[in-house]
Amino acid sequence: MQVSILSIIFMIISAFISIGLPIFLFVIIHKKYNGKILPLIFGIIGFILFVLILEKSIHLIVLNKFMLKEKPFLFILYGIFMAGIFEESARFISFNILKKKISNIGAGFYYGIGHGGIESILIVGLTMINNIIFSIIINSGGLDSILAAITSNIETAEKLEQVANQVNTLITTAPYMFFIGGIERIFAIGIQMSLSIIVYYSVFGKNKIWLYPLAVIFHAIVDIPAAAMQAGVLKNVFLVEGFVLLGSILLILFTKYLHDKLNYEQTPSKN
Repeated sequence: MQVSILSIIFMIISAFISIGLPIFLFVIIHKKYNGKILPLIFGIIGFILFVLILEKSIHLIVLNKFMLKEKPFLFILYGIFMAGIFEESARFISFNILKKKISNIGAGFYYGIGHGGIESILIVGLTMINNIIFSIIINSGGLDSILAAITSNIETAEKLEQVANQVNTLITTAPYMFFIGGIERIFAIGIQMSLSIIVYYSVFGKNKIWLYPLAVIFHAIVDIPAAAMQAGVLKNVFLVEGFVLLGSILLILFTKYLHDKLNYEQTPSKN
């Protein structure tokens, strides 16, 4: 029982993309705008608070109580709009708090990097690092030592099942699936930065508050493929990623159009 070397290579590539891309984008944006990094911090906090804590807490209640996973259409509808409402509300609230301190469009980019970057690092980057370490342990024959340590614990049965599931996943998953995880983060960060710019203009643009609900709708739409795959409606991962890629391209193009049209309204600032 060994994890494919190709799988480990793809894990390394995905970890590099998921952690390195946000850092690279930050360097580029900071070089261009040389602004305050407060919006980036708000982006990180916004994702953790609104997605990992608030949204996840509601999911634990709603999904279990109403058994939505057994109702694909409702599951998809619920999932995409919950993501859209919580994440775009995090942006909207954050930009309103920052409004008196930040007026430069760079704030939109900084927030997008913070929000999309921490999502990339936590969801894919750290997961891949954990997978790499565990895969090396498995391939080096160290799994027996882990199992021996677990058997000395009171919660043996549950932990043994968790380890068995992780080992089985690492060994049986097709190598390219680990690579797709990293590639998808490129699309996702593009989407997160685009949505951040849209919501930025909903707050800083004159009479543009309607861009906030529009961002919620856009977010929901681009999340449809992933939600459909979770619901079992779509099963071809390449088809799903193709839809995500198309959605990210269209959203980026719309955001560029919006930025070109509205940026002239913004007051020049060093912030």
